[in-house]
Amino acid sequence: MWLLLAFVSAGLLGLYDTSKKTALRDNAVLPVLFLNTLFSTLIFSPFIIDGVLGTGWFSGTFLDNAPYAGHPETSGAQEHSVLHAHLLIIVKSVIVLTSWIFGYFGMKHLPLTTVGPINATRPVLVLVGAMLVFGERLNAYQWTGVLLSVVSLFLLSRSSKKEQVDFRHNRWVWAIAAAAVTGAISGLYDKYILGQLGPMFVQSWYNLYQLLMMGAVCLALWYPNRNRTTPFRWSWAIPLISVFLSAADFAYFSALNQPDSMISVVSLVRRGSVIVSFACGALILHEKNLRTKAVDLILILAGMLFIWLGSR
Repeated sequence: MWLLLAFVSAGLLGLYDTSKKTALRDNAVLPVLFLNTLFSTLIFSPFIIDGVLGTGWFSGTFLDNAPYAGHPETSGAQEHSVLHAHLLIIVKSVIVLTSWIFGYFGMKHLPLTTVGPINATRPVLVLVGAMLVFGERLNAYQWTGVLLSVVSLFLLSRSSKKEQVDFRHNRWVWAIAAAAVTGAISGLYDKYILGQLGPMFVQSWYNLYQLLMMGAVCLALWYPNRNRTTPFRWSWAIPLISVFLSAADFAYFSALNQPDSMISVVSLVRRGSVIVSFACGALILHEKNLRTKAVDLILILAGMLFIWLGSR
């Protein structure tokens, strides 16, 4: 079941990336990201209200918002454990928001068909992290997948020069790389906290904490300088970002919450979203230089296949 949920999450993530790219075209990045956190928080507000008031609307269901839902072995913890649970989620919020800020700025300035393949290498980072943190060991298939992913990135850097995107000197490429690294850290951290906390508790509260953090960032950095930077304009793609992301994350958290799930495999399947985003970049956004990028994408997918074979 957790593998099916990972595939559902991947398809929704592809639509999320497409909506994000559409919303960021000629638009201010920080308010778009703030609105994303706002709409995501509104989507999960019934679960937050349920948690605050203790109404028990979703008690005993897969939407249970209790801190330790699905983890009866920790539900009898001491009173301060609820505070501990919120502290764990605040740390997650900082990690994810850092990744998003880097990723949104990079997404705005780079073609979606370039960003997607770079992001698709996150499973390699997660795989290495899982090896170091959780003791997972790489076999020959997985090392082959890692090598193919590295080669594909090298080829992508060469093909992207046709669009005046120099991987070594383009700061937006480095922003996407930073987003990929912090995103991989977030994936490893998710496996850790979802071994202790209920998925709905994590998802609802981390959206609220991100909203508060992003509101402070906008007030401090964007609002005072709004007349000297790219102006903000409304786009109906903005709420779609939150809808697709919330659904994708719910499927993702539900997958990781299952005890037999493997973070390296779930992360790998989720990055299959590059197929959806690449297709949307070609068919909807009419991006260029697709033939050479498609070769790079095939190599990345081949690398993902080898990683999957090694993880069976």
